[in-house]
Amino acid sequence: MSDPLVTVVVPSFNQGSFLEEALASIFAQDVPVEVYVLDGGSTDNSPAIIERYAPRLAGWRSQADDGQAAAINEGISRGTAPYVCWLNSDDWFLPGGLSTLVDNLEKRPGTPAVYGRVWNFLQDSGSRKPVWIQKFSERNMSIRCVVSQPGTLIRRSAWEDVGGVDTSLHMAMDYDLWWRLFRKIGPLALVDDFVAVNREHSETKTRRLRRRHYQEAMAIVRKYHGRIPAKWWLIYPYAVWWRGWQ
Repeated sequence: MSDPLVTVVVPSFNQGSFLEEALASIFAQDVPVEVYVLDGGSTDNSPAIIERYAPRLAGWRSQADDGQAAAINEGISRGTAPYVCWLNSDDWFLPGGLSTLVDNLEKRPGTPAVYGRVWNFLQDSGSRKPVWIQKFSERNMSIRCVVSQPGTLIRRSAWEDVGGVDTSLHMAMDYDLWWRLFRKIGPLALVDDFVAVNREHSETKTRRLRRRHYQEAMAIVRKYHGRIPAKWWLIYPYAVWWRGWQ
């Protein structure tokens, strides 16, 4: 059996409706993976799903923990593969997505991470549309997060260099991570291929906790960019209040 190329961590809590699709998409990839499922003590059918997949998992647990960011750090620290990522239990990889990311990261030895294009799947309607993604630059990142987390792959050495995700953050730990990788190592690289799907449904944190999400994101921009561009103040009322009623 080949040594794993990618450590994939799946943080999960009461996502039994989606967890199996996420896991199946990982094991359908054409690169060797080591998969860790970090479940926060689910009371739905998640433990049964995890136990069915247990023979294929590098490790798993189901118990109360310190939240999503801590679970991600825990899982990646248990792995050994040279590339790392996490896949939330309600998202999934497209066929060949991981190999596309691996190939592109291997061609860019000085790049801390790569990110591909991602579909946004609307659970309520069954429709999908592309997530807004742009080429990485400080200007683009200061206006909005131009990286979609399900479509990212990170070099383990870069991950360890910045210390993983910030466990004090609840909503925007990925946005903060991209900034820290950029500041310490260099810009992330865009891969112009669709590699993953982000599922949007009524229980996602970004839908339920819009105000907290934008507060965290704006604090991150101020921390790493030095100021908050006016666009944040223009889109904040729309994103938090008007869209929250839709």
